[in-house]
Amino acid sequence: MSTNRHPVTGASTAPSSTSPDSPSGAAFGWLDEQARLRADAGLVRTLRPRPADADGLLDLAGNDYLGLTRHPEITEGAAAAARRWGGGATGSRLVTGTTELHAELERELADFCGFEAALVFSSGYAANLAAVTALAPHGALIVSDAGNHASLIDGCRLARGTTQVVPHADPEAVRKTLDGHEGPAVVVSDSVFSVDGDMAPLTELAAVCREAGAGLIVDDAHGLGVLGDGGRGAPYATGLAGADDTVVTVTLSKSLGSQGGAVLGPARVIEHLVNAARTFIFDTGLAPAAAGAALAALRLLRREPERAARAREVAAELHRRLTAEGLSAVRPDAAVVSVRAPSPEQAVRWAADCRADGLAVGCFRPPSVPDGISRLRLTARADLTDAMIADAVRVISRRAPR
Repeated sequence: MSTNRHPVTGASTAPSSTSPDSPSGAAFGWLDEQARLRADAGLVRTLRPRPADADGLLDLAGNDYLGLTRHPEITEGAAAAARRWGGGATGSRLVTGTTELHAELERELADFCGFEAALVFSSGYAANLAAVTALAPHGALIVSDAGNHASLIDGCRLARGTTQVVPHADPEAVRKTLDGHEGPAVVVSDSVFSVDGDMAPLTELAAVCREAGAGLIVDDAHGLGVLGDGGRGAPYATGLAGADDTVVTVTLSKSLGSQGGAVLGPARVIEHLVNAARTFIFDTGLAPAAAGAALAALRLLRREPERAARAREVAAELHRRLTAEGLSAVRPDAAVVSVRAPSPEQAVRWAADCRADGLAVGCFRPPSVPDGISRLRLTARADLTDAMIADAVRVISRRAPR
């Protein structure tokens, strides 16, 4: 039997059948085996619609680091933008999807984080795809940390350059990979890794990049609003903000309590993205309500910079109390606290038991974790009280697998 080749990937594909005798559903019959394998491995995922009112459920699962998602100023910012500009952006940014509100958000975001310019996207995922694909042309070398977020990994897969994955948080491995390469090169890394909450060695990575003449792309999704002076982010904290060889991506859906993403960097990089980034050119612009909410959150953070320090304090206190209970928790560098679980099945059961006791926690397991170790993932929020922290630790400890 002959095989076909995928026109893009070159991978073998099974020949299609249009025979009237083919059984109904045969085209996707292989999905049943995939479902069985997921079930056997304890990796089935399900959607859990949440009510508008959490009914007393303490949320340590989301990414609302500063507790702004329901803040009156942020919700009013969203509502006012929707009333003025409408429910949607109406088109791509280059057609009708750019409003004065988008431009205002970009100016203030760039100024707050210390960069020359910014470009807002419909999601942080789209921003990462744009930055990596547009800045790694054919012949470029992309050096990617093994612990990077899926959006950075997908950007590497879609880019026309060649990707080399290096061990996690290892500047020397980056140096060796860059050594001898001729042509464009970029190093791609999260600032704070979403699984364990550890921070990348950004200062060392920047030094390695400068030695080799490579660019540095940093995903600061978990740093903005938490690290740096008043929450200005990890690049600001490490002296990289505004550097002409550094590009930063952020999300508006975590500390800023909204939705969307942005790329920050030199003006010439942003101008290039406007002209070359497919997830900017061909995607509908960020909804005005999300832009309005993000702008309101950014202005509130300027007035209340102490929220960033409080998020870090809560993370440190969660870690201290969890380890005092004998649990294996990773010391946080920002607002993510990771607690190791013995297996995927026990992690799922542990999270479910916590929810039954009124506590929502994240549950990370393969394939979402690069090292195969399942975890509970806790979000340290600036609005958590000491009593809430104590209650959360008590539930987690009581429900821990024994």
